[in-house]
Amino acid sequence: MVTVRALRTKAGTEPITMLTAYDAPTARIVDEAGIDIILVGDSVGNTSLGHESTLPVTVDEMQSRTAAVVRATEDALVVADMPFLSFGVDEASSIENCGRMLKEANADAVKLESGPHTVELTKRLVQLGIPVMAHLGLTPQHVKEVGYSRQGTNRDSAREILELAKAHADAGAFSLVLEHVPSNVAKQVTDAIDIPTIGIGAGSDCDGQVLVIDDVIGMSQRTPPFAAQFGDVKSEMEKAVGAYRDAVESGEFPADEHSHVEDELDELY
Repeated sequence: MVTVRALRTKAGTEPITMLTAYDAPTARIVDEAGIDIILVGDSVGNTSLGHESTLPVTVDEMQSRTAAVVRATEDALVVADMPFLSFGVDEASSIENCGRMLKEANADAVKLESGPHTVELTKRLVQLGIPVMAHLGLTPQHVKEVGYSRQGTNRDSAREILELAKAHADAGAFSLVLEHVPSNVAKQVTDAIDIPTIGIGAGSDCDGQVLVIDDVIGMSQRTPPFAAQFGDVKSEMEKAVGAYRDAVESGEFPADEHSHVEDELDELY
């Protein structure tokens, strides 16, 4: 079973694998494949709930999705993504919302889209026994401010990412996601801190990699440039659904073997 402590020791030793999952059947597949970390991402807003961004996702939705993933997971570390405005507004509500993911959904840790405002919060959460995964670079909850563009592309912004990475590591975060930043920036961050970095669009020098499951299996409507497709589940689903429609319309389904006849019930009227 993957633990927070075990993951910290993986920095610089062996690659860490992480994928998102938002429901029990998917989580079971991801877990059985031997993935180290399952992130119940607020990307569920885009992938499953029909939203244009992650901003509308609620704490209740994340709690429900996380609980479903946990129920189907035996070995992977399950991390609950904290949604927009569920943290960082005031300390009490931030702690309560993060605590719900451990108390009610049985998650192993939470992930915060990080910045200067989450350094002290990270320290306090860790003090209370809530493991924190930090997240720097492109933070989709700031889409209204920065869009989805690459971050850390000049010296000042790259240096800020590096300093914030150090601050969150010092505050007790057990790992750090680096999203859509130059690979040479990600390498310097990885070299500068003693907790594992997990990249998404951040090059190969991070300690691990994460992708959205829909991109990996070919279910996404739009795939970001830093993602890769490793399967085509969408085409298989389209074939299956089309075949079902044709079988019903032709009378082929249901066949005799799909039904049951109770002989004593032939003459009811």
